[in-house]
Amino acid sequence: MIKSAPAGQNDAPEMRKVYASFVTKQIAAGSSIIALEADLMSSMAMDSVARAWPQQVINCGIMEANVIGIAAGLSLTGRKPFVHTFTAFASRRCFDQLFMALDYARNNVKVIASDAGITACHNGGTHMSFEDMGIVRGLAHSVVLEVTDAVMFDDLLHQLIDLDGFYWVRTIRKQAPAVYAPGSTFTIGKGNVLRDGDDITLIANGIMVTEALEAARQLEQEGISAAVIDMFTLKPVDRMLIKNYADKTGRIVTCENHSIHNGLGSAVAEVLVETCPVPMRRVGVKERYGQVGTQAFLQQEYGLTAQDIVLAARELL
Repeated sequence: MIKSAPAGQNDAPEMRKVYASFVTKQIAAGSSIIALEADLMSSMAMDSVARAWPQQVINCGIMEANVIGIAAGLSLTGRKPFVHTFTAFASRRCFDQLFMALDYARNNVKVIASDAGITACHNGGTHMSFEDMGIVRGLAHSVVLEVTDAVMFDDLLHQLIDLDGFYWVRTIRKQAPAVYAPGSTFTIGKGNVLRDGDDITLIANGIMVTEALEAARQLEQEGISAAVIDMFTLKPVDRMLIKNYADKTGRIVTCENHSIHNGLGSAVAEVLVETCPVPMRRVGVKERYGQVGTQAFLQQEYGLTAQDIVLAARELL
């Protein structure tokens, strides 16, 4: 069940606190969860959880490939490992371990990849991943998610504890604008239509969902009816929803805090070319590496604002 948050409401907790709270409650309830960190306890609000539950929260140090191997081994004992590290390290640094220890071996591990895209902000280019979802979506059995806000993150985490397999959950660490009302539930593999429209469809995920909603409001002032879809599951992507809105509006703009190559834009284009070819534009990072800056500056610098979406829509219209 999907409910929109009241307009202007943004008293949501930080995403890292949602994760720490989830782990705490699972341990207290006697779950077989075990949380693994790569020397980023304070970054993910896990310090106090580790002090309270030292046998179920393990800091494995700055050895991300080793963390994945440990998680795979623990899953074979019946534990439910959740691994957290920054998105860049969870993907680029240990891709072979993701392939061998998790996907190929079909182990039950959930990877929480934080500081998605430009939200790495002051950590700069080395910590700023624009390619991670493309890396992971290429694995045969992976499920790739990018959460939108705290309500979605909490609901998906509670689903994942009981789901078997390798799940990649891309998130920011700090506060996300509230999109969904408390109590909303989500279906993995199904996109959410946040706003209907007839002239063009904006398909977004992560921090770009609120930008797409703002772009739709601006387009409405110009007499343009824009649908907005939150495609929080990149793999398996909701093919039917994409096709239906391509048929309905005849134009698509994808919006992602990721490279335009092999991410949301590519996934949508694959569906369109096979089922309903229509004109489309991809708003995302174009052949760039990251840099240090505030999120507001970086969104302007990399063309990830509502205005960039509006300009892409105008090109199609």
